[in-house]
Amino acid sequence: MDVFEAIHTRRSIRKFTDRPVDEETLRKLLAAAMAAPSAGNQQPWRFVVVRDKKQLEGVARVNQYAAMAPKAPLGILVCGDTRAEKYPGYWVIDCAAAVQNLLLAAHGLGLGAVWTGVHPNQDRVTGMTKLFGVPAGVIPHSFIPVGWPAEQKKPEDRFRQDFVHEDRF
Repeated sequence: MDVFEAIHTRRSIRKFTDRPVDEETLRKLLAAAMAAPSAGNQQPWRFVVVRDKKQLEGVARVNQYAAMAPKAPLGILVCGDTRAEKYPGYWVIDCAAAVQNLLLAAHGLGLGAVWTGVHPNQDRVTGMTKLFGVPAGVIPHSFIPVGWPAEQKKPEDRFRQDFVHEDRF
C-alpha cells in the first residue's frame, strides 16, 4: 500500500476479532511510531502496551470514548515524558505525530485501530496515570486500541476547498 492510499483509506476501527497481535507486528507499530518527527529530535514519547483484559476494562471506565478497548487484543497508551523535553510544551505535538504514524502503520499492516484522546482532559490524564502507574513527569496523551478489524469502512474524501486560504486567512 503506498502512502497516499494508506492516508486516504485509513479509518477509525472500533470492532476487532479475537486474533492476537504478534510481537513482530507490535514491534513494527512501535517502530513506526518512534520514527515520527519531534521538536529538536527530543523523542518524548513513551508507550505502555496493554494486553491485560482487566486493564483494558479499566481504560473503558476512565475514558467513555474508549469503550471498545476491552474488545481489542491490545491497546497502546502513548505518553509524553516532559523530563525529556528540550522545547517545553512540544511533547503534545510530538506524541500526536507518533500516534498518526502508529495509526497509518496499523492500517498498512491490515490492522484496525482508533485514536482515543486522553490529554488535555484532566480526569482522563489522572485516571490513566493511576491505572498504569505512570511516573511523575510523564503525561498520558492518547490510548490506541489495536487489533484485526471486525468491520470494514469505506474511504471518505474529506478535502474541503473552503478550508484552504491563499497567502492570508
